[in-house]
Amino acid sequence: MNFDLLIAYGWQWLTLATWAALCVGSFLNVVIYRLPVMMEKDWRAQAEEFLAQTESGSTTEAASASDAEAPTFNLSVPRSRCGSCGHQIRSWENIPILSWLLLRGKCSACNTTISWRYPGVEALTACLTLVVIAIYGFTWFGLATCFFTWALLALTFIDYDTKLLPDQITLPLLWLGLFANGFFSGIVSLHDAVLGAMFGYLFLWLTFWGFKLLTGKEGMGYGDFKLLAALGAWLGWMTLPGIILIAALTGLSYAIFRLALRRQTTAEPIPFGPFLAVAGWVTLGFRDSVLGLFLA
Repeated sequence: MNFDLLIAYGWQWLTLATWAALCVGSFLNVVIYRLPVMMEKDWRAQAEEFLAQTESGSTTEAASASDAEAPTFNLSVPRSRCGSCGHQIRSWENIPILSWLLLRGKCSACNTTISWRYPGVEALTACLTLVVIAIYGFTWFGLATCFFTWALLALTFIDYDTKLLPDQITLPLLWLGLFANGFFSGIVSLHDAVLGAMFGYLFLWLTFWGFKLLTGKEGMGYGDFKLLAALGAWLGWMTLPGIILIAALTGLSYAIFRLALRRQTTAEPIPFGPFLAVAGWVTLGFRDSVLGLFLA
């Protein structure tokens, strides 16, 4: 990691990069909350459309009536509000980290506590963004690794909250990895990136079906396959054993910690996506060290 590179850019560029990353972190908070809700609304609409078709043989009127009644809900509409009192967040209350500090972590209207996770995600986004810039610089591939980092952050918290890994993030992340390694001076060759995507998906797919045939239970979701495929597309097939090992060890440590605190039972599933994301990002920054675990 080359911190001298960051210093060489000067405080103006670093300040601009930090502020931009904080704003991205604020947007990631929106994605983390709203994207699963949007997915659930879409699934519900599809289910209602299917039921209407089954019962009446026609979906046009039912679907149009449902669309007319449902208010618009996406990543930009409606504006952010307090989840307790419905107070609409004003512009000065939406400044990354600073607003949370000025408000002392409470809603200005009802004094309900605002979760520390909102400024936490913003600060984490800024820190990780500066790290990848220190490694890859202000280059096109450096910008691509920023998107890689932001996508992994969103997937980590979404999977932790809902046990979902949205295709809307995992699939573009996979294609961006292939594109970055194919057209920029990436981490690996396009050949190794394609093999990484293939082997990453197949490994967890085979693990899933092997576990299901032995136990009759599903040990993970399909989103995990796609996420590991995306990591393989970015980092190459040779890093997959290290990624899986790091993810398994961190996941096991987390499970033991939760069990020790009695916040988890052996019957409760633990999302694997956050640990894959952590392992993928660590491998991005310290790829040679991860490869050294398995290769001379």
